[in-house]
Amino acid sequence: MKLKALIIDDEYPARQELRYALSEFENIEIVGEAANAQEALTLIKALDYQVLFLDISMPGMSGLELGAAIQDLPNRPYIIFVTAFDEFAVSAFDVNAVDYILKPVEPKRLKKAIDKVLKLTREVAGDAVPAGLSREDRTPRVNENGPVHTENLLKIDRVPAEKQGKTILVSGSDIFYAFTEQDNVYIKTASDKLFTRFTLKELEARLNPQIFFRTHRCYLVNLHKVKEIVPFFNGTYNLIVEDKERSEVPVSRAQAKKLRRILGF
Repeated sequence: MKLKALIIDDEYPARQELRYALSEFENIEIVGEAANAQEALTLIKALDYQVLFLDISMPGMSGLELGAAIQDLPNRPYIIFVTAFDEFAVSAFDVNAVDYILKPVEPKRLKKAIDKVLKLTREVAGDAVPAGLSREDRTPRVNENGPVHTENLLKIDRVPAEKQGKTILVSGSDIFYAFTEQDNVYIKTASDKLFTRFTLKELEARLNPQIFFRTHRCYLVNLHKVKEIVPFFNGTYNLIVEDKERSEVPVSRAQAKKLRRILGF
C-alpha cells in the first residue's frame, strides 16, 4: 500500500529535508509540495491525498487553520504535523491530527507516525461502512423508520455495532474506547474496530458514566482499560489502553484536570 503524500512547509530546505527522509519509505509516494496553506488547500481539493505532512507556522493561513478547513471534505487526508514548536500539540488534536513530530525529524519517530496512518488506512479499507454515515453533531439520528429520539433510548450496557455486514451487540465492559474518524464513529474492543451509528455524545449518555470518561471531543475511554498515563505537551496526556495494539488515547488540557481529580494523581 502506497500513501499519496503532500508536503506543506513555507521553507524550501525543510521541504527538501522531509522529502529526503520520506524517500526511505517505500509506502510513501510524494505527489506534491506546497509552500503555503492556501496553495495546499487548492491541491487537496484537486487530488485525493492520503496523508499531509504539515508545518504549523506559515505566513497567512497556519497549518492548524488548514487542518480546520479540511475537516468537512469527503475524503479528508490524515494529518501529521511536522513543526519546530511544541506548544500547539493540544490544538493539533482538535483537527484530528494522527501525530505531532518535532523538527529535526528523527527517522524512528517518522516511521511511527507513518505506521499509524497505514494502520488507520487499512482498517478503514477493511470496514464495510454503509452510506449515510453519521456525523458527531447530527441531530436527530434517523433510520428506516424515521428520526431516532435518543432521549427515549433505554440505557442498557450494550452497543449495536457493525462488523462484516452484521450488527452485533457489544458489552460496555468490552469497549476499550470510542472515537471519531473521518466523520464516522467507531468503538474499539481488544482486537476489533467496529462502526457504530451513535455519536460520541450519545455513547457517553448510554454508557456507565462511572467508567467511561470523555478525554477529548473525539475520544471516550473506558478507564478500566487504561494501562498507563503518559505526560504529553502543555499539561496534556496520552492514555495507553490494554488492547492488542496498546493504543494511545489523547487527553485534552481541559479534560486533564478532571482526569487527575478522578484518578487522584
